[in-house]
Amino acid sequence: MSATVSDTRTVTLDEAAVRLDAAFRVKRPVFIWGPPGIGKSELIHSLMDSGRYGNAYVIDWRLPLMEPTDIRGIPYYNSAKNVMDWAPPVELPDAEMATEYDTIVLFLDEMNAAPPSVQAAAYQLILNRRIGKYRLPDNVVIVAAGNRESDKGVTYRMPSPLANRFVHLEVRSDFTSWFNWATTNNIHPDVVGYISFAKQDLFEFNPRSASRSFATPRSWTFVSQFCNDDAVDNDSLTDLVSGCVGEGLAVKFMAHRKVAGQMPKPEDILAGKVKELKVKEVSAQYSLTVSMCYELKDALDKKGVTSDWHKMVNNFFRFMMDNFETELVVMGARVALKTYNLPFVPKEVASFAEFHARYGKYISAAVNIK
Repeated sequence: MSATVSDTRTVTLDEAAVRLDAAFRVKRPVFIWGPPGIGKSELIHSLMDSGRYGNAYVIDWRLPLMEPTDIRGIPYYNSAKNVMDWAPPVELPDAEMATEYDTIVLFLDEMNAAPPSVQAAAYQLILNRRIGKYRLPDNVVIVAAGNRESDKGVTYRMPSPLANRFVHLEVRSDFTSWFNWATTNNIHPDVVGYISFAKQDLFEFNPRSASRSFATPRSWTFVSQFCNDDAVDNDSLTDLVSGCVGEGLAVKFMAHRKVAGQMPKPEDILAGKVKELKVKEVSAQYSLTVSMCYELKDALDKKGVTSDWHKMVNNFFRFMMDNFETELVVMGARVALKTYNLPFVPKEVASFAEFHARYGKYISAAVNIK
């Protein structure tokens, strides 16, 4: 964990996940602060989808769209008791729902963009885990998120009594955290390759800028979606990328994509049909490395661990060692061996002994292979 110039302690998204673990264990509500598009919401959903919290479910409340009664419920006449009673919101988990999941996250997204009346309605629920007669089940944890006031978004200053009910974490843009997420979620290899080469272009947000589009992890995800659409022609893609991350980065990215398109097909490399790389553009080599990792994992998912698959693994290591600089070799190995945890048998891969002798020391901290 490190401090920014303003002395506000910040964490990466990977570090925030560890801090959330601790908060969840003691049922302490957490507020995640950060600039727009950095991945605050995705962090929560990815954590719950990871399996580390068992069968998990996220109740995603966008508080700016809610009214106080959406949280507190509404009064009604209880004729059986001849009193005014309260009907809690149907979206709040009841005892029956709690038995269906190991963990339930009540996620209060964009909380400080909600009107003060809505924030106030959440006071008791956040601190005491109850509101009126309603109580949160024991397996429910509370997380909120929002942009900082300095981000110039639509925000209301959070009342001090409410702020004091949270553990506050401010997240910062971090390439490694994004790269781990991107390769796990099959972000287009041209996007991962470009950002791996130009890490400073992952996040380019200036709250004082008049630009409508700017680079964030979220807007690069939009770029990935357009790149995956074969029906989008090159001119249209340029306009769409510009609309996602800005014109300057769009020009750079499209130039990268043009060179990356000249690279050999990853399936031909893994099949042993291509052994030499003629295009030496480094940014395109990043894209090719990611593409080979995707192809290798896809082959494993379809065919399982076979002798033919081990031949593909061998061609993967052989090609990288013969054509790439050390940084790219290590990156490819980290994705294949750590991110994907590919279950190959070293003795079945002819080139692995050489690979381990040449590069093992560079990845030993991240990959445990003996």
